[in-house]
Amino acid sequence: MSRPSSADIEAMSRDLLRARADRAPIAALTERFPDMTIEDAYAVQQGLVAGLMTDDETIIGYKLGLTSRPMQQMLGVDQPDYAPVLGSTVYADGSDVRMDDFIDPKMEAEICVVLGAELSGPRCTVAEAWEATSGLIAALEIVDSRIADWKIKLADTISDLASNGAVAFGSRVIPLGDYDPAMLGMVFTANGDLVATGAGAAALNGPIDAVAWLANTLHPLGVTLPAGAIIMTGALHAAVPLQRNAVWRAEFDRLGPITLRTV
Repeated sequence: MSRPSSADIEAMSRDLLRARADRAPIAALTERFPDMTIEDAYAVQQGLVAGLMTDDETIIGYKLGLTSRPMQQMLGVDQPDYAPVLGSTVYADGSDVRMDDFIDPKMEAEICVVLGAELSGPRCTVAEAWEATSGLIAALEIVDSRIADWKIKLADTISDLASNGAVAFGSRVIPLGDYDPAMLGMVFTANGDLVATGAGAAALNGPIDAVAWLANTLHPLGVTLPAGAIIMTGALHAAVPLQRNAVWRAEFDRLGPITLRTV
């Protein structure tokens, strides 16, 4: 067996923290510890978050990753993961994003849920998640990996804050109504050229289903999703490598458009 010790877990958290600061990738953690478990990975993630939490940093919500079949197939995994979303990683709609701020960035379009009431497991239902939701917003997420060449297994991306980089949220929160969030369509373009299409159902059968899954998954850790939290429910398509000098636009049914420009 080659599972990491508590000292190894602390060292991996420090390695990832340094890789983020230096924008210099490291070898996969699972190369060092092939028998590393999901629990080990979340312990590394917790250590990384502790290192990132300065006096000015905030946690504004959570992101789910690998909720769609295209993303699971892309990375060869069979289950979702999650990580907190840090306030310092949020861009405004229409912002310029510097490629040099990342290592090997890719972009995803997704639907986010804004909670109007707190939500928790262990038996949170989709109906309860619906009742707790104040609305939906469009988002573009930049995923990035501190693991060299994206050669990752599930434990690697979990450790690395679910491969988060940055996110831009739309300016409008659209209340739930007489529509099914799972059926919301999306068209993703770069410089006007079609890149991908998707629908809300791609992420764990729908955004509200994804939130219920997260509430139940976090319950054993003693975590309750607070009112006001933004839940990023996962990509609706396979992540797209970024390029400079491009305008990226995702247009969602009902939720409207969101745009970022890479420079």
